[in-house]
Amino acid sequence: MQKQASSYLLGIGLAGYAVLTFSLVIFLSSFFHTAPITSALDDELSSTTLLPDFKSIKITKTRKQEFLGLLRPLIDEKNQKLLQSRERLLKLKAEFDQTGELTGVNKRNLEVMRRKYNVSEETYPEIERTIAVLLLRVDEIPPAMVLAQAAAESGWGTSRFAEEAHNLFGQWCYTPGCGIVPARRSANAKHEIQKFNSVEESITAYYRNINTHSAYRNWRQMRANLRKEPEQFTGSNMVAALGKYSERGDAYIAELRTLIRSNRLE
Repeated sequence: MQKQASSYLLGIGLAGYAVLTFSLVIFLSSFFHTAPITSALDDELSSTTLLPDFKSIKITKTRKQEFLGLLRPLIDEKNQKLLQSRERLLKLKAEFDQTGELTGVNKRNLEVMRRKYNVSEETYPEIERTIAVLLLRVDEIPPAMVLAQAAAESGWGTSRFAEEAHNLFGQWCYTPGCGIVPARRSANAKHEIQKFNSVEESITAYYRNINTHSAYRNWRQMRANLRKEPEQFTGSNMVAALGKYSERGDAYIAELRTLIRSNRLE
């Protein structure tokens, strides 16, 4: 009888220990839990698309339709993801404006955004200034502008660099072997035409370029000025600040506007 009682008490003790251990695990998980930063700020495109053989489409109108049909949903997805990241940034800003500091997830998110959008703490040590710079960078780009540049730079997907490198926007790189050496590159030039593994990679690099490179600082300021006026925040207006994208300057801007208008991109 005494042995039975001991076994019974031992069973109760083990059960209690199990419950206590489980509760402790739950508590610690809650206490140390951090929100998944990358998912909250992930504006990368999830799919992987290879560029079709647009040269084989002999009817120009059909080729253009196929090209636009391929890019439009990817551009829309990219813009939507950027706007979600921007909303996260605005919530972060609201906390800082209210309390003068950042805590928990918002503090970690700020560090992720710093790295992602090239806003170094050395250059922008003040949190308020960092947030202001990020608000200029974490934002959408008018689809008509993206489509027009892709069409112009890739010959509607038929250029050598589009076909061999999935490079739709004429992007350069400077590490030997990072891309394709242009046939007419001058002897002292070091650039190559960057090679991408998919259409999505090319779009992501283009967005990063426009949203972070110092050459497009005026473009980003223009976006900030116009974004609250939907009727003004158009591709036709925004290409006005792309003079540094091409050596052709004003002629390049005029070409983009013609592409937008003649192909009804907006």
